[in-house]
Amino acid sequence: MVSSVAIIGIAVVALGMVLTPGPNMIYLVSRSISQGWKAGMLSLAGTMVGFMVYMTTANVGLAAVFIVVPWFYAGLKIAGAVYLLYLAWKTLRPGGLSVFEPREIPPDSRWKLFHMGLMTNLLNPKAAIMYLALIPQFITPSAGNPVTQGFILGSVQITISLVVNAAIVLAAGAIAMFLRARPSWMKWQRLITGSLLGAVGMKLAFDAPTPATG
Repeated sequence: MVSSVAIIGIAVVALGMVLTPGPNMIYLVSRSISQGWKAGMLSLAGTMVGFMVYMTTANVGLAAVFIVVPWFYAGLKIAGAVYLLYLAWKTLRPGGLSVFEPREIPPDSRWKLFHMGLMTNLLNPKAAIMYLALIPQFITPSAGNPVTQGFILGSVQITISLVVNAAIVLAAGAIAMFLRARPSWMKWQRLITGSLLGAVGMKLAFDAPTPATG
């Protein structure tokens, strides 16, 4: 049986990850602002399916690849670090956009909204690292079937991500209007967002040489 300590640990990690701006948040917010909350929810549905794909894939043994081929794990972390640093640069550079700053985006069909939400998450280094590097650290063989533990902990992460992202989708328009009326707040939001992305990217970059050990 999964321990309460493991569940709380994953809950804290999942909350920290979902509140750190990344590809998922940027896509969901941009869609919600440009096309409405219903479009944001359809995109979110695709994002949740992406998490389920990662959870299932990780629990059927793909995580073992990172133990057998440590450089592959390091390569994933480096790729994730580079991507996060790129997002940080885009946010902090002169003329960079805030996550909640309105963008001119052409409307998409329901299928494309779902598909883009799915693909954004499948290509999201944060999602990959969560399932292939972080969740396995909370699995204890002595606590029962590792696969069952993996699905339980993955479900905790998905639930937290769903609740937080749904709230962001519903509030995106109001937040955007609030920030638009306060340009100085928009500047600080960009600074904080870019700094968080850069900090996470730097941490991944420094941790990348360490291979997975189990």
